[in-house]
Amino acid sequence: METQARQMLNKVPLVTLIFWIIKIMATTVGETGADFLNETMGLGLVNTSYVVGGLCLIVLIFQLRSNRYIPGIYWLVVVLISVVGTLISDNLVDNLGVSLETTSLIFGIALIVVFVLWYVSEKTLDVNTILTTKRELFYWAAILCTFALGTSAGDLLAEQLNFGYALSAVMFISVIMIVFVAHRMAHLHGVFAFWTAYILTRPLGASLGDLLTQAPKDGGFGISTTVVNIVFLLIMISLVVYLTGHENRRLKQIEVNPSPV
Repeated sequence: METQARQMLNKVPLVTLIFWIIKIMATTVGETGADFLNETMGLGLVNTSYVVGGLCLIVLIFQLRSNRYIPGIYWLVVVLISVVGTLISDNLVDNLGVSLETTSLIFGIALIVVFVLWYVSEKTLDVNTILTTKRELFYWAAILCTFALGTSAGDLLAEQLNFGYALSAVMFISVIMIVFVAHRMAHLHGVFAFWTAYILTRPLGASLGDLLTQAPKDGGFGISTTVVNIVFLLIMISLVVYLTGHENRRLKQIEVNPSPV
């Protein structure tokens, strides 16, 4: 019964292939979505930050108030935090003139601090045990830091160091695959492997987003941010609908066939 209750109350999804597909798409939408609101819609960085930041806080409150994992709410928070992380990085770099090296260092240190405080308080960083509000707050703080760090690191590698978007994406995919193989074949600790991959999928998504939308002269494919956002959001919505049905069936099965006491 305790095992079933833990599964039902955990506030985040199981880490599966679908999880990573949606995560990478969400990070890509975070990059292209910020550009769409900022440039295509003409809101500017500051106004876009206010709008998306407000929406993110509202949806995050719903997520925190729920007592279980709800796919639609959870992934909407991820998308919005992805956009917020991108905007934080872009505001520091574009509006305040902070270098990408500095922002990458700042966000990296911030992420380490969150992890240290989380571990000291809870003695675990395992995402399969997000069973309290405190752990969930640490979880979302870490995710925000990974998105901001990923944006700065991705731009630093692709643009400032002139690796280009395609090569940067290949590099991040390669490192993620090395982590995956090390976890499966060399017994790399699961929590370390998860967070390493989670951090790296953010700059991967940023590189993919820029590769798709930047002009050919800048090393991209020149696809409209509107098109990219629509296509990715439709795919994500379809997967979230599937996950919602799966989660509902799982909960009904638990109610019908509870574990013996």
